Amino acid sequence: MTIDNAQLIERGWAALPPEYRIPEHPPTLDEARAWCQRLAEIHYENFHVASWFLPKRLRPHFHSIYAYCRVSDDLGDETGNREQSLALLDLWGQELDACYRGEARHPVFVALGETIHACDIPITPFADLLVAFRQDQTVTRFETLADVLHYCHYSANPVGHLVLYVCGYRDTERFAFSDHTCSALQLANFWQDVRIDYHDRDRIYFPAEDMRRFGVDEATIAGGKCTPAFRELMRYEVNYARGLFEQGLPLVGMVDRELAIDLDLFSRGGLEILRAIEEQNYDVLTSRPAISKSRKAALLLRALTGKFLGRNLAQSRGEKAA
Repeated sequence: MTIDNAQLIERGWAALPPEYRIPEHPPTLDEARAWCQRLAEIHYENFHVASWFLPKRLRPHFHSIYAYCRVSDDLGDETGNREQSLALLDLWGQELDACYRGEARHPVFVALGETIHACDIPITPFADLLVAFRQDQTVTRFETLADVLHYCHYSANPVGHLVLYVCGYRDTERFAFSDHTCSALQLANFWQDVRIDYHDRDRIYFPAEDMRRFGVDEATIAGGKCTPAFRELMRYEVNYARGLFEQGLPLVGMVDRELAIDLDLFSRGGLEILRAIEEQNYDVLTSRPAISKSRKAALLLRALTGKFLGRNLAQSRGEKAA
């Protein structure tokens, strides 16, 4: 029996939360913004924490961007069926095009349309993310590190560009530093989730040429046995990711105080993931490395201290703090 595209889409929607469906009539802007904020704060606790450091006037824009990323990701990963996911992602891409024509219907795109207009954001970073989510349906192995970074170009780097656009930056120099940081964050997450990605999604993000160089085969990952060769492979990938973080750090000094605090917080969080991997002797196959509550608290305290010290300094100068 042949299943047409409409059936694929309907079956895909059935596997997702009901509110993800495209409504017949678009919501108001206030309703759409409330929808996006609710999604951001319920599904991603770190986003809520990070939003403390953002100027209030920008928070609705970050909510709408997060909601777009979240729903797009779920369309790709949560249906359990590749064909259904591809059909939904194609439909989502059509809705993105409609948004840029001023014909938004879904709450995400109603809210995002206002963000796009207010911040003058081109379609490219949004469309690039969909390239990555489509690729997830068909590509599960990578031959070279360049291939992995090419994937990061679509899966992670556009998010950094969107953040910079919202905060008023649009130059290639800042984008380049942001790309280093975003790719490093993506790699840190890959190395943290090696076991989950393999067993739950049949994905291996280690470059195949690196695995061959260190004498690690897929059976090692499948068996969950952390061999000396695997530890050396993991050490190499962790060091490479740390180098990318270091290349991106200059961006912190090239943006305003609020965004700098956010960037510093996320970069240090990514570096803490790498440290957690090192502290369990690169064994990510037996247990998932995690940042301890005490370290999370220390990162948050450091960020809060920077926030309030900056505010007090601005007030002492007679400036208006955000």
